[in-house]
Amino acid sequence: MKNLKGFHKLIFVVNSLMAFALLLSYVLPYMAPKQFAILSVLSLAVPALIIINILFAVYWLLNVKRQLLLSLIVLTIGYNHVFSLYKFSSSKNVDDSQNISVMNYNVRLFNVFDWIKDANIKQDISNFIIEKQPDILCIQEYRPDAEVTLDGYYKYEELSGKQVKNGQAILTKFPIINSGSIEFPNTSNNAIFADIVKGSDTIRIYNVHLQSLGIDPTVEKLKNEDSENLFKRVSSTFKMQQFQTELFLMHKKECPYKMIICGDFNNTAYSYVYKEIKGDLKDAFKQSGNGFGRTFDFKFFPVRIDFVLVDQSFKVNSFKTFDVKLSDHYPVMAKVKLEK
Repeated sequence: MKNLKGFHKLIFVVNSLMAFALLLSYVLPYMAPKQFAILSVLSLAVPALIIINILFAVYWLLNVKRQLLLSLIVLTIGYNHVFSLYKFSSSKNVDDSQNISVMNYNVRLFNVFDWIKDANIKQDISNFIIEKQPDILCIQEYRPDAEVTLDGYYKYEELSGKQVKNGQAILTKFPIINSGSIEFPNTSNNAIFADIVKGSDTIRIYNVHLQSLGIDPTVEKLKNEDSENLFKRVSSTFKMQQFQTELFLMHKKECPYKMIICGDFNNTAYSYVYKEIKGDLKDAFKQSGNGFGRTFDFKFFPVRIDFVLVDQSFKVNSFKTFDVKLSDHYPVMAKVKLEK
């Protein structure tokens, strides 16, 4: 650093802080929010930290400075994080008669409060799902609506609320032989499950919706947020998410079947709750996706908080994130084949 002058020295100081923050983030999935609540908030910023450190490395490369090694080494140490943010390989799409298509979609109550100024949102969501014809569909922030017609499915839903009944739903083209809900205290969020029969196999489908962060992603709203209160609220939410995850994992542990877990975790793939829920399951995006795979409409950097996780017995033959702006989330769909 002593060979740097003026502006380059300032840039390297900022670079060092960003590199340290990214390095620290690598251990966050192993730090329970109940013990490290403030630090766990950093997991939300990991996509931005990765992009920032890549830009710093490019900056030093263009200036032919050895300082590029700082970010380059930190990025190399966390290469799994980097490739979780962006998949460089083209997504595969293997057609197989045994494929099961699994869609996850947070529909934001079918736009009942007109967040998107378009009177056709409900019908457009319905048409989109009908067009894609998923064999299994997990919906978060679901509400019954006469204008949303999805025929040809067995359905299990769990609703709460007084003025606007809402919750989670699982729709499947395969018969449901058992279903239920894992209640999360003091919230409308929960996890539901359905055991479905495909041929001679019984498969457990989970639909998990963890506590929302309650952050409005628009620039205007974020400008008006008090940073201290925002950190306290997010860290408190992460503690709730950990408790909800523990309740879910106790239920999951007793499951005798091969499973598929879908859901809106309201947290990233760099978080403690993601690591705990995923366990030894396969992340369909990591297996067969490409690009950033963002699933939430956040203005500043790509955020992936909606997931399809499958048992090791499944082969992931394709994964796609659909760029349709009908909610604050983007729908995702995987095609999987049961092999074992």
